[in-house]
Amino acid sequence: MKRLIAMAAALAVAMGMGSAAAQEKKTTRLSIGTGGTAGVYYPLGGGLAQVLSKYVPGVDATAEVTAGSIANLQLIGGGKSDIGFTMADAAWDAFNGLDKFSGKKVPVRALVVFYPNRMQVVTLEGKGIEKMADLKGKRVATGAPASGTEVMSMRLLESFGLDPNKDVTRERLSLAESVNALKDGKVDALTWVGGVPTPGITDLAATPGRKVKLLDHGAGAEALRKKYGPIYVQNKILGNAYPGQATDTTNVDVWNLLVVPESADENLVYQVTKTLFEKKDELVKVHRDAAFLELGNQLTGGSPIPFHPGALKYFRERGLKAN
Repeated sequence: MKRLIAMAAALAVAMGMGSAAAQEKKTTRLSIGTGGTAGVYYPLGGGLAQVLSKYVPGVDATAEVTAGSIANLQLIGGGKSDIGFTMADAAWDAFNGLDKFSGKKVPVRALVVFYPNRMQVVTLEGKGIEKMADLKGKRVATGAPASGTEVMSMRLLESFGLDPNKDVTRERLSLAESVNALKDGKVDALTWVGGVPTPGITDLAATPGRKVKLLDHGAGAEALRKKYGPIYVQNKILGNAYPGQATDTTNVDVWNLLVVPESADENLVYQVTKTLFEKKDELVKVHRDAAFLELGNQLTGGSPIPFHPGALKYFRERGLKAN
């Protein structure tokens, strides 16, 4: 009897180990590069991780806090991230080995064109800043190092004839740091590229004794397009986007993408893409800008880099054709 019990115990252990090994084998862990906690990438990335973990069999996805677009592309290039949020201009630079990626092309592919990223130039009433030219000689928070905000901010300042390294005192801060610096009077303005509303700016606008002012800068789109191609477009931020904002503000938009390594498994990318569109409503509950995730936006020029074959497989199933 003791021998039978021992054999049964050994068999149970062996079966348990086999089951655990099988479970471990079928689990695919996905790391999603997002952004800072005060922006839109991080909460939306958290929602994306939940949706993928819930609906894609064998996937365990996690949203990671990062500095933003540039950092996410670098993580993908280094094999440390599986999916990344990025602005289209940063993806273009990485794909072609330009600017921050000079001589270091990243083998990256588009997963989906997600939502428009909106440049926001924010100051406070009483600072004497009414237009972009008034930023000359001021202290401006232009985004964290290795962020898409920093890249686009530099380009935007140049489009208005300002040298970002001479005409303003730049502070390389994350959005949360930028908001606090503006509250405390340590900077005169901040630039930010993200969805609207952005939680950090909403918090700033709701602060007693502070009234935010968004600067019109849509006129800079033409100069940006001439120098960098048709990635940037003029748009507007509606007056009710933030507390205390009564009028519309012209701005420059650039599309946000989700990107993956070129080497990503085709079937997995297909499943992820399919799930994104089929469970879109759950992402909209996290942030309303997820409503921009539309099939009609995918192959119409929003992405300057090629799509991954797994994504294209899904788009073709849905009847999409490249323009």
